[in-house]
Amino acid sequence: MSVDYDYPLIIKHILETGVNYAPKQEIVYRDLRRSSYSDLYERVCRLANSLEELGVKKGTRVGVLEWDSNRYLECYFAIPMLGAVLHTVNIRLSPDDIKYTINHAEDEVLLLNSEFLPIVESLKGELETVKKFVIMTDEDMPETDLTDLEYEKMLRNASKKYEFPDLDEKEMATLFYTSGTTGRPKGVWYSHRQLFLHTLASAVWLTGWRSSLRLKGDKEVYMPLTPMFHVHSWGYPYVATLLGLKQVYPGRYEPKKIIKLILNEGVSFSHCVPTVLQMILDNLPPGLNLNGWKVIVGGSKLPLKLAIRAKERGITTITGYGMSETCPNVLYASLKPHMLDLPEEKKLEYAVKTGIPYPLVYVRAIHEDFSDVKKDEKDMGEIVVRAPWLTKGYLKDQAKTEELWAGGWLHTGDLAVVGEEGYFTVVDRLKDVIKSGGEWISSLALENLIGMHPKVKEVAVVGIPDEKWGERPMAIVVPVPGQDLKVEEIREHLMKFVEQGVITRYAVPERYEFVSEIPKTSVGKLDKKLLRQKYRG
Repeated sequence: MSVDYDYPLIIKHILETGVNYAPKQEIVYRDLRRSSYSDLYERVCRLANSLEELGVKKGTRVGVLEWDSNRYLECYFAIPMLGAVLHTVNIRLSPDDIKYTINHAEDEVLLLNSEFLPIVESLKGELETVKKFVIMTDEDMPETDLTDLEYEKMLRNASKKYEFPDLDEKEMATLFYTSGTTGRPKGVWYSHRQLFLHTLASAVWLTGWRSSLRLKGDKEVYMPLTPMFHVHSWGYPYVATLLGLKQVYPGRYEPKKIIKLILNEGVSFSHCVPTVLQMILDNLPPGLNLNGWKVIVGGSKLPLKLAIRAKERGITTITGYGMSETCPNVLYASLKPHMLDLPEEKKLEYAVKTGIPYPLVYVRAIHEDFSDVKKDEKDMGEIVVRAPWLTKGYLKDQAKTEELWAGGWLHTGDLAVVGEEGYFTVVDRLKDVIKSGGEWISSLALENLIGMHPKVKEVAVVGIPDEKWGERPMAIVVPVPGQDLKVEEIREHLMKFVEQGVITRYAVPERYEFVSEIPKTSVGKLDKKLLRQKYRG
């Protein structure tokens, strides 16, 4: 008979480690609130007690609709630590899809920022399982027929002590929904064990591997710029708490306020999609640099032009890769030890590749017969993954789960090439690759090359029907404001890369559309589904 203690890998140990190490470390919410890690632990206890009084128990689904805030961080811990399930509701979905995800998740309690009251009030009669609502607000409690419960008042009235239980590490801790390219959003869930191991591996990568983004202890200041509703903000709030870093939460993303927070709070580490980085650079006053700010860029390809532009303003960027189903971190563009002395220009070329496998991760690029691609940066195959933290499947969708895990590897739906050093470069989504005359044309490669033109601010490339070739690439281009950009200038620019052998003449688009804005998905990616619908007609 065993008499030892079977230590569960659960989220409470992440919080308690950070609080014990750095009890006085700061957590900042905009210019509205400053608190410490000790305060965080007390408020997590108060929230757990408050939720129990509302009937939340083991297995209860609790939905959160909130901007990035200290309140959201408290939910990241309190809800799963008491054995309930945190559903981070995607606030950028359509109202109909928000309703669908809340009903599909079977949420019983909703914590919502007052800004989302109009949406939730319009859905109240159609939310099938929700029994309680709690309002989060930076101002006075608004008038609403939903509830008289207000988050801060609720916490003040609750006990500041709570004995968090040891849970089964394989129990569901978090749940969220993919934005989806077809059909309804799909529910993706993670256990305590998966989040715990993902956090440890992320901490190893950030502090142990000598990348350009290596963190130097608790002097670093962390601010997320990936929404907290999206894949746990890439898992980094858990990592920052484990490491005892100062944390800064910006609320709604407003570029000028973000820049002010970076400067005033000394933010040194963030992560975002390319459009957010571009938005910040566009709003950065001339002559003002953000020296020392390190940014992981993911969600879509980091264009070389954007990386160069960021570097000119003192910002270090590096590519990260993952997806909702991978928790998400699986690839990062770190340099291997023997490559650290490469010239800066060469390092930047590697920084915009998709990267090498994260600690404890196995990644392959495979053909349809599961054979690996050649390491020649030409042979394309689908990225498949194995890691300790990949989702076990989609909630209530066995067919899609079996498709996701066909052959015992998680299928990402991304096509990649692999170089001699083992660096992966995503060349397209399987559904986005353009099949023209029997050949594959990478929309991402074309976007990167067109985006290097000095008069191009942003670009998306999609395939449109062609009677002769089946499909041909079309470029939707946002010119730099005030620039008179002509189609022939783009074509001449691309022909230089044809002459260099980077792309074939066959890949150069015939059709271009100049627009003032390109539509984005709920998490800031180019909405190619919408673009295809618009231009294929």
